[in-house]
Amino acid sequence: MNTANDRQQNGVPACEEMTEPAQGEAVQTNGRGGEAIRVRGVVQGVGFRPFVVTLAGQAGLFGRVWNDAEGVMIHAWGEPEQLEAFAARLSASAPPLARIEAVEVTPLDTACEDNRFSIIDSAAGETNTGVAADAALCAACLHELLDPEDRRYRYPFINCTHCGPRLSIIHAVPYDRASTSMAVFTMCPVCQMEYDDWNDRRFHAQPNACPECGPYLWLEYGEGGGYIEGNIEAERGTDIEAADPIRQAAGLIRSGAIVAIKGIGGFHLVCDATNSAAVQRLRQRKRRYHKPFALMAGSVGQIGSHAQLTEKEQALLESVEAPIVLLAAKADHPRRIAAEVAPMQGRLGFMLPYTPIHHLLMLELDDPVVMTSGNASDEPQCIDNSDAMLRLEGVADAFLLHDREIVNRLDDAVIRVAAGRPRLLRRGRGFAPGPIRLPEGFDKAAALLAMGGELKNSFCIISNGHAILSQHMGDLENSETLRDYYHNLDLYRQLYDFKPEQIAVDLHPDYLSGKRGREMAAGAGSGLIEVQHHHAHIAAVMAEHGLAPGTQVLGVALDGLGMGEGGELWGGEFLLAGYAQFQRLGSIQKVAMIGGARAIREPWRSAYAHLHALGWNKVLNRFPGLDIIHYLNSRPLGNLNRMIERGVNAPMASSSGRLFDAVAAVLGICREYTAFEGEAAMALEAVAEAAFDREQGNAYPVSLIEQEGVAVIQWQPMWMALLADLASGVSAERIAARFHHSFINAVADQAQLLAKQNGMDRIVLGGGVFQNALLLEGVTRRLSESRFRVLAPEMVPANDGGLAFGQAAVAAAR
Repeated sequence: MNTANDRQQNGVPACEEMTEPAQGEAVQTNGRGGEAIRVRGVVQGVGFRPFVVTLAGQAGLFGRVWNDAEGVMIHAWGEPEQLEAFAARLSASAPPLARIEAVEVTPLDTACEDNRFSIIDSAAGETNTGVAADAALCAACLHELLDPEDRRYRYPFINCTHCGPRLSIIHAVPYDRASTSMAVFTMCPVCQMEYDDWNDRRFHAQPNACPECGPYLWLEYGEGGGYIEGNIEAERGTDIEAADPIRQAAGLIRSGAIVAIKGIGGFHLVCDATNSAAVQRLRQRKRRYHKPFALMAGSVGQIGSHAQLTEKEQALLESVEAPIVLLAAKADHPRRIAAEVAPMQGRLGFMLPYTPIHHLLMLELDDPVVMTSGNASDEPQCIDNSDAMLRLEGVADAFLLHDREIVNRLDDAVIRVAAGRPRLLRRGRGFAPGPIRLPEGFDKAAALLAMGGELKNSFCIISNGHAILSQHMGDLENSETLRDYYHNLDLYRQLYDFKPEQIAVDLHPDYLSGKRGREMAAGAGSGLIEVQHHHAHIAAVMAEHGLAPGTQVLGVALDGLGMGEGGELWGGEFLLAGYAQFQRLGSIQKVAMIGGARAIREPWRSAYAHLHALGWNKVLNRFPGLDIIHYLNSRPLGNLNRMIERGVNAPMASSSGRLFDAVAAVLGICREYTAFEGEAAMALEAVAEAAFDREQGNAYPVSLIEQEGVAVIQWQPMWMALLADLASGVSAERIAARFHHSFINAVADQAQLLAKQNGMDRIVLGGGVFQNALLLEGVTRRLSESRFRVLAPEMVPANDGGLAFGQAAVAAAR
């Protein structure tokens, strides 16, 4: 460790506590000019002030740096070229967890008499640090973790200013140790010395700890259906405390057991990903029968043995956010990932170790592991030891536990590269609660809270020109998820000292988020703004890409379902949209959702609705031998027909999601039911991928009509051609690929036509259906070739996880 004297000898001034000169006070400058440099963004609690002092010393500057309510303020004196280079490097070389939004430079007419650069204290009440996102273990801490000579060797809670828990451990602001779950651990003298020394990497690292004073880890056996007793000779009693719990957990995993591991934002259930029996057992116990499991591998090289990996995807895996990255699977590895990990999918979701516990675990294992959320199906993941042992009893064979409280639940973030750019599918650990700078012109917007949707819920607050989009919470129909939603609403309002003047909700009257928002608005006297679902999807993309208020675009919003105008159900819309208003110019064909919400879970219902719209008798006469015809004839078609004719529990909907479900069902994919939202569409994309390139010129035809002033894409010609292919024995892969090309062509042609008619050169793509990479890339390519500027979601999810951000942008503009 460098001392202050060492640093002075190297040209870096030592730190001395100073007081800020009185305003206007003149002191000697030694002939050099001064600048006040304001740095905005996530710059507090991330080691920014020590970084500034080091950078200033390298540049030969003197002055001071301190935190205040707006970020970090620097007063620096030196030669003009030194000051210019210093200001440029503040952004270019910032610490890993810093997020620089602006560096604003103004001349100083005061001077400094000392040739030194110091950190000074902020005045009481000025500092508002906010909260950085949790970050993956940094290289320096990993080196110490694996160094037998280091005092933190194999310590599973090692961290520093550049890595470790943040949001997951905080109770309140300001972000200091007393406001976190580390408050119960008193630092030993050595850790305290590190914490107090600005030259140290652990200066003001709130979770700082070591084996002498910090949290500890242990292993407990669970019931797990008796698997350990029947299959593994496990040491018990006093031996369990003497042994290394991580090595014991690794041994259990190698032997086929399921281990619940408490991480940084919640519990994971872990098993050997190459062991089919273990993965099947996990699916049965967890009651998660089809949805893909996430995987963790020990290295990029190990991932590359099981999945195709580009440079962009590797960079995402190795980033400080350490998300799950969806990768194209390989099929030729001698120890293949079990097929049960991702049934009917062509992609595997991999992540690298991001906590010391994960690093130590993966060092003991030769193969990737399943690393799925520690919960029963559809419930939030466990975060508390006793709750985990209760809720995961009979699921986990053993529990790797620790005594640092997880205050705030954080799911792993999920990301995919599509159309050449990373696309965030789930905003979680590593990303939330990072602020998003709103476009210029929103600076004066009222303090605003947007409540989000019903599925994949997140919420958003707007204050001082910034949006804070919360972490993913899930489907609010689950009572535990709803409770978590309420907890996080209260937490964020406290963290950001936030009192909304306006509350934005979705138009749908039955969304639980909307009901809560309406109650809050009524109780607090806040203004209430209702935002149409698909308008919010388009506004989210506009705001993410920095489009100014007053801009208009042609928006294409494709998803499963959302409440439209007049109580209609929409899901395939073409909108002439600004932030404040929109006009519906086009749509896709409406068909009945037979059985209401059951149509979402049972794709055969959507198949029949489309074939009924085509003319069921015509289909019967033309294609009597098709398997789908025999299947549908076994259903109570008389009852279904009456539901459609009378409009009883069969609302009409222009849903893109249900169209994909229908095609999947006709091809025998997820025909009977789906276990999770989007399963049929995801499986259809995976089937289409193999034949997609060679079927590019074989798209099916569609037709375009006008209904009530809206241009509507009709699918009847496509269905006739698709069924003819099916009757002729064309493979499911080729038909799925042709359907994708048909949909791409129809959407791109409609968008181009409407954009040209309305003088738009920007086309914005939004909604969860655009998570389909074949669709996103195909539509983007077609529109770009026609010289349109195409904008699509990147760091705000295309699905309803980004809905609140769009609601907030619309409400702010209004």
